[in-house]
Amino acid sequence: MRKLQSLFKHRFGPLAVLALILFTLSFITRLTLFIISWPNLELSFLKLLGIFFIGFFYDIIVWSFFAIPVAFYCWLMKDSWYQKKWQRIPLFFLFFLITLILVLNVGGEIIFWDEFNVRYNFIAVDYLVYTTEVIGNIMESYNIPLIGTAVAIATVAVLFLVRKKLTASQELSMRFGKRTLFFFGFMLLPLAGYFLVNNRIKNSSNNNYVNELGGNGIYEFGSAFWNNEIEYSKFYVTRNDTANFKILRNMLQAPNATFNNDPLSIERQIKSDSPEHTWNVVLISVESFSGDYLKRFGNKENITPYLDSLIPHGLWFDQFYASGTRTVRGLEALSMGIPPTPGQSIVRRPDNDDMFTMGSVLKTKGYDVHYIYGGNSFFDNMGKYFSNSGYTVLDQRDIPDSLVHLTTAWGCDDEAAFNYTLQQCDKSFNSNKPFFNHIMTVSNHRPYIYPEGRIDIDPKYQSIQGAVKYTDYAINKFIKEAQQKPWFNNTLFVIVSDHCSKSAGKTDLPVNRYHIPCIIYAPQLVKPAIESRLVSQIDLAPTILGLMNLNYTSRFFGYDVYNMTPGNERAFISTYQDMGYVKDGKLVILSPQQKVQQFKPDFTTGANVQMAGSAELINEAIAWYQGASFQYKTGRYKSVKQVKP
Repeated sequence: MRKLQSLFKHRFGPLAVLALILFTLSFITRLTLFIISWPNLELSFLKLLGIFFIGFFYDIIVWSFFAIPVAFYCWLMKDSWYQKKWQRIPLFFLFFLITLILVLNVGGEIIFWDEFNVRYNFIAVDYLVYTTEVIGNIMESYNIPLIGTAVAIATVAVLFLVRKKLTASQELSMRFGKRTLFFFGFMLLPLAGYFLVNNRIKNSSNNNYVNELGGNGIYEFGSAFWNNEIEYSKFYVTRNDTANFKILRNMLQAPNATFNNDPLSIERQIKSDSPEHTWNVVLISVESFSGDYLKRFGNKENITPYLDSLIPHGLWFDQFYASGTRTVRGLEALSMGIPPTPGQSIVRRPDNDDMFTMGSVLKTKGYDVHYIYGGNSFFDNMGKYFSNSGYTVLDQRDIPDSLVHLTTAWGCDDEAAFNYTLQQCDKSFNSNKPFFNHIMTVSNHRPYIYPEGRIDIDPKYQSIQGAVKYTDYAINKFIKEAQQKPWFNNTLFVIVSDHCSKSAGKTDLPVNRYHIPCIIYAPQLVKPAIESRLVSQIDLAPTILGLMNLNYTSRFFGYDVYNMTPGNERAFISTYQDMGYVKDGKLVILSPQQKVQQFKPDFTTGANVQMAGSAELINEAIAWYQGASFQYKTGRYKSVKQVKP
């Protein structure tokens, strides 16, 4: 005990006080998340030790970062000042700020875990950037006065408990030279933590909950912040580019496709043997819309009555899989038809001007092309990306107030966006122009509120079930009103999710958490059918254009499902680090540090059983992911009129 007390009675004693605070709060956070996750944990004694000992290792690294300003203060404050009572004011103020952040983090991590079942990641980074939507969402979803009061009381209580330990450092002197040696010795720790440690050390188990619990949310936040894009060629297993593109060109070969002469390109001419159809397209990408919300996939809550009723009347994709876990990843797949690349979605990256998209193709065909969003398109860089890639962006600022029934931090109600879309369809039709309108809904977001009187779930309960059912209601209302329009019989209505509402599971890439609904409804144009083959989100754009018999130059990595070689069906699923390739009932996962694993996935539970790797399947996975990164990095995924030599 005396040795422990001596840590505080030292010129750099505040570092020990900070360690006591941070380690205690981190332990409380980890223990709370451990209890919450208990039903999903597959524990052994070693895994239990891993959670808390590896977690403690990350806590030390985080402590070393937070301790830097405290160490500077203890180093630079001269002895004659440091031992004065007034010196306690700046010292306590510094600790108040740090402790406030740490206490807020405890609540933030628990809330984030409840929503996403993971520590902080790219989503949390985005939430920090887009403060208008996020702060507004928090204000609408939680009792902020109560939470703020609790945080303030907890912060003051922590400081009260450590007050004597914090002032104990004033009792001893230390010359500047000795302080300098101590300071620079200490600084070796955060430097080592920055350059030698990464967030993959915690991944010691096949159970994702165990791995996440062994991490530290603050460290994970920093890792996501600094890794906006992960260089594929540097961190992942690679093969010769020529060999990769030989695989890709072979798998993308189709009866109506003719490739160019560049062996490092997938550019090909799509030529139909039937006349082109100048059909209108309305693509509705629904926010956080999991497949298991539908009755067809076992849901008993009757929260998607309209979409369930629509299945027998449209082209329904039974095994349709999202590429990622974020809206921007879904928008990337739906617009660009490209597999996910490590790091952030291309939608969020700086070099994403003039990309090859479904919109850019249809624009060259004379279409009015719109991206319509009920919120502010600044969020997630959507406005910049779409406006520079063939679309005219229309968002909440363009929607007349007369159409709006309710607004939240995320934007206006879905009915308002759909009614505004009807106006845009009418406008294009009256101008004798075909149209492509891509709509992104917003209502299926916390705080899960919507206009009253629409459905049988009261919005005051703020339930995700209510938000889902309201979106289903709004889509039904939109289709019924469109049926009265002269352009209805010449329009494809495509309803698809951007991603599932929850993506985390017991395994790193639980396949069932990427299963989403997709239907093409056009009673006068497309025969109803159940498409039971495996289909990826990146296949939707080329499949739609294929149904229309369009002739165009393609750079899509996606298939036209009805013109692909049988047996080539595959899907791509990903986090920002792990790249999954699903084919023939198997799952290959490519991870940083050139790690490759193969599993037998359970498409119902999401469990993955590791198995011996197939060289052919692994080479295909590498070809798709390395090829996509290569095409993007070399500018070969720009629109057809602009490409680097």
